[in-house]
Amino acid sequence: SASPPRENRRVCRPHTIVNMAQRVVPKLFAEERGAREEKGQNARLSSFVGAMAIADLVKTTLGPKGMDKILQSASDPKKVLVTNDGATILKSIAPENAAAKILIDTSKTQDTVIGDGTTSVAVLAGELLREAERLVDKKIHPQTIISGWRKAVKVARETLEASANDHKDNPEMFKKDLINIARTTISSKILSQHKELFAKMSVDAVLRLKGSTDLEHIHIIKKKGGSMKDSYLDEGFILEKSIGIGQKKRIENAKILVANTPMDTDKIKIFGARVRAGSMASVAEIEAEEKKKMKKKVENIAQHGPTCFINRQLIYNYPEQLFTEKGIMAIEHADFVGVERLALVTGAEIASTFDQKGSVKMGHCKLIEEIVIGEDKVIHFSGVAKGEACT
Repeated sequence: SASPPRENRRVCRPHTIVNMAQRVVPKLFAEERGAREEKGQNARLSSFVGAMAIADLVKTTLGPKGMDKILQSASDPKKVLVTNDGATILKSIAPENAAAKILIDTSKTQDTVIGDGTTSVAVLAGELLREAERLVDKKIHPQTIISGWRKAVKVARETLEASANDHKDNPEMFKKDLINIARTTISSKILSQHKELFAKMSVDAVLRLKGSTDLEHIHIIKKKGGSMKDSYLDEGFILEKSIGIGQKKRIENAKILVANTPMDTDKIKIFGARVRAGSMASVAEIEAEEKKKMKKKVENIAQHGPTCFINRQLIYNYPEQLFTEKGIMAIEHADFVGVERLALVTGAEIASTFDQKGSVKMGHCKLIEEIVIGEDKVIHFSGVAKGEACT
């Protein structure tokens, strides 16, 4: 067929194709919804500025001479926080800049994994980016800068390892090094006035673990009514609960049964079930049957031979009376964390059924006694199976 005349042909020029694409392809960033698109040099500069702003924010809090920040909540003006902890400060701000958010996440990760150095990691990253900005201005490619940083990390690590002293074979020097590390860490915290006491206490607690990294063996209790210097390290486990009424307040060579079982009055625990009684005599029969079931449960527990029964749930008056008659110390409503930790340090297993004799693994400790800390009575377990435990 003959081709159309030249004057009738449509020629698609490049700019026409671009305009058509812009109409057909939907915009990913809708500016009317508050989003904006940044490309190239502007996006890079925005990242540099955001990260350096975060570093400058926490830089003044770094080290023993660092100053505190006063943080006021935007949602609650009455809520004011005074701190120099980098992670706490950075958690409290909500920047829109993407690079600033990454730097805050880096600080949070440092806090989770190591527990210290949250400010240092933000300041170091900020200063590296400050230098990188100058290099980018000189038209050096970012990949080249990153390659240089990786080489610098290798050199820095080798230099540190070459200058480091390892005293792990000398217990006395090793402990001295740990105390110096703890002292340095505490120097920038609120405990700095008592850093000698808390540095020694922390090191003694960690050395009791004998190389283990399971910090569950170290229990921390905070009590009002004293000063910082009244703090001390106790070789054992302390449970913030009270002993049952009329029971022994001191037991030596204790056998401990740790449980998570209902010790309230056994009601019919079937969803939607009802009991209809025709007379008070029938009600009395139901109560007698409930008591009978509870007495049987207490006897099943007693057959394992414990001298101390610790329950995660409540213990009602009747079972508590039965435990008292059998000479068993009963401790109720020990919180879940307390029960888990207590089972760990005494070598017990948390039980919920007691029908079969010998099926429950009990824990042991040399002494259980009630002591007073501040204004509160607590239960002290000393000589526990896991000697690493302390409070």
